[in-house]
Amino acid sequence: MVGITNHPNWLTFDRESNSANDSPRVIIYINIRLSSLHFSLCKDIISYRDILLVSFFNNNDNFWLMNIYSDSSHLALKYLKDTEANIRNLLIMTGNFINICDSSWDPSFPHHSSISNNLIIVVDSFNLNLSSHTNQVLTRYSDTPSKSNSIINLMFL
Repeated sequence: MVGITNHPNWLTFDRESNSANDSPRVIIYINIRLSSLHFSLCKDIISYRDILLVSFFNNNDNFWLMNIYSDSSHLALKYLKDTEANIRNLLIMTGNFINICDSSWDPSFPHHSSISNNLIIVVDSFNLNLSSHTNQVLTRYSDTPSKSNSIINLMFL
């Protein structure tokens, strides 16, 4: 599939691409029933290909949602760690962390990863915690028999 799936019941937030090599790899969908919260894409705070930051208002307070894609070089994670963005009231950080495996969230992965330490540092800076599943469910199924299935989609609250 190329492009974004649109549906009349969902607001779509994505970043415009400047070139073919800069196409966005993250998107955020918000159900239109929540549109009274006035969601807004915040490119002025974080403008990075693999990170989306959306704000909304509730009872005169500003809250944030973030979605991340972690490429094989962990550039989005490095960006977040280096910029030290001070985002108060980040409620949810979700992402595809296919390239950050760790036994903390994936029992099929045998050890702790040094890259996951950086993820935890970023998560801690936003005062978030890994959302634990009642039932651990694999979120990536490999087409290659030599590669194991794993948990790549994480949510921090």
